[in-house]
Amino acid sequence: MGVDYYKILQVDKNAKDEDLKKAYRKLAMKWHPDKNPNNKKQAEAKFKEVSEAYEVLSDPQKRAVYDQYGEEGLKGQVPPPDFGGASYFSTGNGPTAFHFNPRNADDIFAEFFGTRGAGFSSSLFGDSSFFGDDAFGFRESGGGSMKYGGPRKASPIENRLPCSLEELYKGTSKKMKISRDIADTSGKGMEVEEILTIDIKPGWKKGTKITFPEKGNEQPNVIPADLVFIIDEKPHSVFTRDGNDLIVTQNISLVEALTGYTVNLTTLDGRRLNIPVNNVIHPSYEEVVQGEGMPIQKEPTKRGKLRIKFNIKFPTRLTAEQKAGIKKLLGY
Repeated sequence: MGVDYYKILQVDKNAKDEDLKKAYRKLAMKWHPDKNPNNKKQAEAKFKEVSEAYEVLSDPQKRAVYDQYGEEGLKGQVPPPDFGGASYFSTGNGPTAFHFNPRNADDIFAEFFGTRGAGFSSSLFGDSSFFGDDAFGFRESGGGSMKYGGPRKASPIENRLPCSLEELYKGTSKKMKISRDIADTSGKGMEVEEILTIDIKPGWKKGTKITFPEKGNEQPNVIPADLVFIIDEKPHSVFTRDGNDLIVTQNISLVEALTGYTVNLTTLDGRRLNIPVNNVIHPSYEEVVQGEGMPIQKEPTKRGKLRIKFNIKFPTRLTAEQKAGIKKLLGY
């Protein structure tokens, strides 16, 4: 099952929300790095571990996935049960998969104690009375009173957005239909549908992220999750991409490799290219055409290279006469 979050927080599997808060408060105070200046490395690791355990077990969606699939399922691509988050993405590839990315431990701590932008008061560490189950001492930068608790932000919901090489070359717009739960004016939950528009820019690469803030489900005391679409690149029948370059492989005969060959290609934007290759083509030869690769995202008027590779088809056998002719031709 991987990491045992219940064991880390020192609670049983039936622990209620108040049990989790009490356990986190106690352990976060114990292991906060600012409270352990002489053992900071170990404290940082423990503090991060405790924070991650609390983040998972205090969230009904993450806890349900963890209870069923363990840490591996939580941090992999396991579809969640129908708790929070966006309930459906219409992308042509079925419903979204669940993926958990642990948040920053300091952010979780700050939201729990209402101390964003605050620091510890060093004078408090010498007084154990400040470290009971229900109290923690801080000084706020610039002064002011402290708030305890507060809404937490749900973890981002990520979804792949497959794009063809043509779309990433020319740019395009995609309409994405989502459905999510929101609270009406009376506080009652209701499902609504929205159409999101994603403008794909020329030259975008696999892994580019497009974020729609707070488009997840609305839940009490939770700031809705951000929806994040991650660009994925569909395989192409002719070209493969290498950064800003495009690579194509041509099958040619040995005669063409020795005597010359013209590459005929249709580009991703529909133009016809005729590229004569007059050099002798050996198995590792590569013809490079500047400016015929992918658009460069930060410099859209510029493009990468087109790199043409060759797969030379050698004859499986030669007659004695053919061998003699080749030797004579090549001067052997």
